[in-house]
Amino acid sequence: MRIITTIKNAHAEARARRRVLVPTMGALHRAHGELIRVAREHAGRDGEVAVSIFVNPLQFGPGSDYERYPRPEKADEEFCRDAGVDLLFRPSVTEMYADDRSMFVDERSLSQVLEGRSRPGHFRGVCTVVAKLFNILAPRAAVFGEKDFQQLVIVRRMVRDLNFTTEIIAVPTVREEDGLACSSRNQCLNAEERKQASVLHRALLAARNSAEKSAKAIVELARKMIGEVPLAEIDYVELVDAETLQPVEMTGPNSVLALAVCFGKTQLIDNIQLG
Repeated sequence: MRIITTIKNAHAEARARRRVLVPTMGALHRAHGELIRVAREHAGRDGEVAVSIFVNPLQFGPGSDYERYPRPEKADEEFCRDAGVDLLFRPSVTEMYADDRSMFVDERSLSQVLEGRSRPGHFRGVCTVVAKLFNILAPRAAVFGEKDFQQLVIVRRMVRDLNFTTEIIAVPTVREEDGLACSSRNQCLNAEERKQASVLHRALLAARNSAEKSAKAIVELARKMIGEVPLAEIDYVELVDAETLQPVEMTGPNSVLALAVCFGKTQLIDNIQLG
């Protein structure tokens, strides 16, 4: 596995016939392993899998958990090596962003709802860093998890609108035994918070299995279940269209129930397709 920390060296790398990128912020876990596995499938025998690890400060707002976000560099390196990654790109903040930077990639529609409404500027950070990674590493394809559903939709829109040639590959959410979506943020939960967080998937499943069709009834069902857990603080629970992310009044073939809930200082997100 080659480890690269500078953009200059990344540009000097010989391009594989088909490079597939898995962009991450590190603290790698089983879900990242699945993303890497899918990337390997799509890269093929003559291609290569590249993983980027970069805790992107532009994605974190004031007072957020940027400083305490886990950064287990050695463990992540071994994880990638064991998973058969060919190229690990691990730049510093100063390598990625000049002190006097003045250019950003700013999506103005899909990013105004759900996570974007409660975290202003978050998706500007996502789009900016993903665009930079595409330019630096020139992947033929990139793999994203469906847990971060809004991010996936926005990256697809960016690729379309800015004419990137990178194919976007979506991977279904990987879950723990109790249903909680695998996330690096799970490491920030204490034992009781982690126990109670399993309510999120139970609420999503209850919504999907319900005979209710109206958004109001489905959202009330999910909110009621989550509200029974004392440590959960709901940010949002919304039924939206899977392509536009706009609220819908009834479930349909393209509807997604998305939620964000805080346990202590840690925000967890999840979603489920209802149509």
